[in-house]
Amino acid sequence: MTNTRKITKRFASIILSVAMLLSMICVMGTVSIGTISADAASSRVSLYCATPYFSKYGFTSYEVFIQTKDNARNQKVFVHYNYMNGEPWKDSEAELYTTLSDGTKIWKTMFTSYSTAYCIKYVADGKTYWDNNNGRNYGSGTSIGANTPIVSQKLGYQYSEWTGFQINALLQNYAYHKNVFVRYTTDNWKTHRDQALYYSETNSYGQEIWTTYLSISNAQSHSEDFHYALCYQVNGRTYWANNFGENYGCFYYLFK
Repeated sequence: MTNTRKITKRFASIILSVAMLLSMICVMGTVSIGTISADAASSRVSLYCATPYFSKYGFTSYEVFIQTKDNARNQKVFVHYNYMNGEPWKDSEAELYTTLSDGTKIWKTMFTSYSTAYCIKYVADGKTYWDNNNGRNYGSGTSIGANTPIVSQKLGYQYSEWTGFQINALLQNYAYHKNVFVRYTTDNWKTHRDQALYYSETNSYGQEIWTTYLSISNAQSHSEDFHYALCYQVNGRTYWANNFGENYGCFYYLFK
């Protein structure tokens, strides 16, 4: 009887220790970002897209768009990034860029980093919310957030003033069967044409790159009147990427 009691107490002690360990794991289940502990992405804020626009000596500068979906007062939006491994993380505050028809706010900022690790920080109503790519943070290269169906990539080096325009779309892989095309004009939307895009590759985030080339004779003469938008049809739904209502154009590649 004594041995049975000892075994029972020992077993109970083991169960209690395991329960405490699991509790600690649940409490510590957030991802450390710099010196801040952050939960997985919040529905109130998310990366819209991030694009590298300059790189030299290992440093890369990024243009970042962020979306928020609430009516909180005193909203502040940041890219929280690691400038270089071993150094403290920094904040680059974003400015309000535009408000979409559904009330979604789009914010914009830029930052330069050597290590290129970053996440999104949103402060509103005295609380802080994060989008840290489900604990993995965001990294190098062009990327889009989980709530962004499709965007156009900047490709200034693939614009030919004589022959046409290279068009690349970055999109979420919602299903295998999909239709992706560009709608474009060379006369400021007096007329327009549609041209299909074709799958090119999948990036490290699992997002797909689709591409096409618009053959336009003497493209330079049409540069001011050339505009386009991207269409992504999948699972019975249609998504448009039109530069937040402004459409893309020749000068988007370098300046927008």
